[in-house]
Amino acid sequence: MPFRSRYTGLIDTYRDRLPVHDDTRIISLGEGNTPLIRLNNIPGFLEAEIDIYVKFEGLNPTGSFKDRGMTMAVTKAVEEGSEAIICASTGNTSASAAAYAARAGIKAFVLIPDGKIALGKLAQAMMHGATVIQIKGNFDVGMQLVKDITGHAPVTIVNSINPYRLQGQKTAAFEILEELGCAPDYHCIPVGNAGNITAHWMGYKEYNEHGIVNSLPVMVGYQASGSAPFMRGAMVDAPETVATAIRIGHPQSWDKAWATQKESKGWFDECSDQEILAAQKMLADREGVFCEPASAASLAGMIKDVKSGKIPAGSKIVCTLTGNGIKDPDTAIKQCRAPLQSVEATLDAVKRAILDNI
Repeated sequence: MPFRSRYTGLIDTYRDRLPVHDDTRIISLGEGNTPLIRLNNIPGFLEAEIDIYVKFEGLNPTGSFKDRGMTMAVTKAVEEGSEAIICASTGNTSASAAAYAARAGIKAFVLIPDGKIALGKLAQAMMHGATVIQIKGNFDVGMQLVKDITGHAPVTIVNSINPYRLQGQKTAAFEILEELGCAPDYHCIPVGNAGNITAHWMGYKEYNEHGIVNSLPVMVGYQASGSAPFMRGAMVDAPETVATAIRIGHPQSWDKAWATQKESKGWFDECSDQEILAAQKMLADREGVFCEPASAASLAGMIKDVKSGKIPAGSKIVCTLTGNGIKDPDTAIKQCRAPLQSVEATLDAVKRAILDNI
């Protein structure tokens, strides 16, 4: 019996649905093929007859969904002769860009908000050898600088305004459809720059248009209350949230995301930081899945909409978890019960510590 082919990354897997050629040099770290995990305990906690899955993008090579788009963006940058890439980032994009640039043997420049990035993400960018430039401004200021700098330096932008990013990210929808055998009724997703909700909708529509599936999900995007331009109907100049990955007030895919919401008959909603952190802790406590705060916005929002009846009983729901909880350990630790006091290294002392907490 022949061995099954080894998984080599999403471009090789979906080559016929992506803008690459036979002789394109693929820059890959084996991204994609992330688990779709059915939740066993949270539906019971909600006392709702619903079927919930989480697409755990935090198990991509650098720990976030950004790798799906970055493999395409860097592959095409190299194909077009670029020797350097640049991005503005709240953290995950910088980590991904740095890793794929290192893989390609080109330079990476990343602009990050000074003091507004989780250290796990900063460490990744630095370890991968990127030139990290901290600016005294937020992501939106950094994004404008990145767009401006391309007229003055030979660099390729790899933020989600790069169309190849969305081409890579749409493959998450392909994987969900292939595993479920159908589209979910609702797809819940965190919204920051709004490229990911747009890319998922692209992926669902492509499979539907080719007759591979005959259904489409309702797309629901959730933002943090302090960073919710889609809920305000206008850009937010000073966004604030503990969910730093979606701390974006000027989404670059603004028009595309509104089109997705309209076409899919979906909606946008917002969650407080408290709701986001509670959902993050619930997912870790009850299901053993540790995502970063921004990821938990999809679960927090879904919980509200299930409780209100906006998402009805009997629904099949997919929530995208965009990043791994290890990205932001400080925020996670702050939510947890203080560690036990040190005890003597004796059987009795350890036994008491265990029995007191059963």
